[in-house]
Amino acid sequence: MKISRLHQIEEYVYQHETVSLDELCEKFNVSKNTIRRDINFLAEKGVLEKVYGGVVAKSSTLKTFETRTVDNQDIKLHIAKFAGQFVEANDIIYIDSGTTTNNLLLDVDREMPFTLLTNNLDAINLATEFSNVQIILIGNTYKRATRSFINMAEDSTISKFNINKAFMAATGFSIRDGLSNSDPLEWEIKKQIVKRAQSIYLLADNSKFDKSALYSYASLNQLKGIVTNKPISEEYQQYFMDHSVITYLV
Repeated sequence: MKISRLHQIEEYVYQHETVSLDELCEKFNVSKNTIRRDINFLAEKGVLEKVYGGVVAKSSTLKTFETRTVDNQDIKLHIAKFAGQFVEANDIIYIDSGTTTNNLLLDVDREMPFTLLTNNLDAINLATEFSNVQIILIGNTYKRATRSFINMAEDSTISKFNINKAFMAATGFSIRDGLSNSDPLEWEIKKQIVKRAQSIYLLADNSKFDKSALYSYASLNQLKGIVTNKPISEEYQQYFMDHSVITYLV
């Protein structure tokens, strides 16, 4: 119940940009103390900012999918194309939703046989140009804001698949919170995918370094590799060395 309310608060603030504590109390039918605790939690996660008597949405959360696609566009394209080389014949891969992962198949051999699981609409559109790919859609409800599919049936099919490689996106990543995301419905899919994947690759530009969102879906030590564009701090370098996580700089 609390997780659902936190997500609803996040969405409500996102839609209204500036909201008072009294308005949130009335909207969600909870006490001011409860709202303060929820707001403190969301503020610590970087989802929103506290102001006198209320909260405001952080500017980064107000960006549309199209705006986020343009942000660091060349960098994201390089990261995606580099990660595409990890796709091999007869692989069973998962491509996550996101503005970096959506271009992963651009330079992959169009004749290569492989199986693609994804909830990423752009990845699906690209994959239809391939001659020998089997496409399996994950999710049953289209989310326009992220051009992805969310929601899983109770008898989720993810647990039935053996995934060789999962190419994941994240709102942020940190040693403390691992890979995190702000949407509970996307989080549920991500969490199930990483349980089934033999090798997990994170595709993330430097704007995601040492950031945390509302829901963590994997720890950093579960990664096989991270593809990014700038050197990471010594603390992260040591952590990745200790846990055999390979860093690819592009």
